[in-house]
Amino acid sequence: MSGDEDHWAALMRAANRGDAAAYRTVLGEIAALVRGVVRREAAARGAVVDVEDVVQETLLAIHLKRGTWREDQPLRPWVRAIARNKLVDAMRRRGRRHEVPIEPFAETLATEPPVRHGLGGAVERLIGALPSRQREVVRAVALDGLETREVAARLAMTEGAVRVALHRGIRRLARVIGGTS
Repeated sequence: MSGDEDHWAALMRAANRGDAAAYRTVLGEIAALVRGVVRREAAARGAVVDVEDVVQETLLAIHLKRGTWREDQPLRPWVRAIARNKLVDAMRRRGRRHEVPIEPFAETLATEPPVRHGLGGAVERLIGALPSRQREVVRAVALDGLETREVAARLAMTEGAVRVALHRGIRRLARVIGGTS
């Protein structure tokens, strides 16, 4: 490996000084290294990516960032780091979504709306002390379990206004509970 490392470093130094043939050679030779790194890292992470796309993105990044490689440092770790970063970028773009049909689980997933089992008087007093809009929103979201879009439709508000009212109501409750009114 040290022979490859020295050879690649010499080629990259020559490329950085304008030797186009050395540059083509080093990119061609390190492509195999990059391909192996991407395959191993993707397999270790359970990622499904187009290896060749990640290799090409890595080679492009090497081209664009070749001036950042310190010629007194080994080339292989620098290349591997760029390849891993490009793999992570590809994984983020793709996401880790697994689609599973829910039809077989429909009965299991169906739930009844949450039931309030008698709120304690202290909780009722706390929520009752909120301004009316905040009180309605906090009750609907926190106690009734409604989604912000449902609360927005019910109260003729925008979803953003519901989120703001909820945030302010909870913040006010936290101050009251913490004794800082």
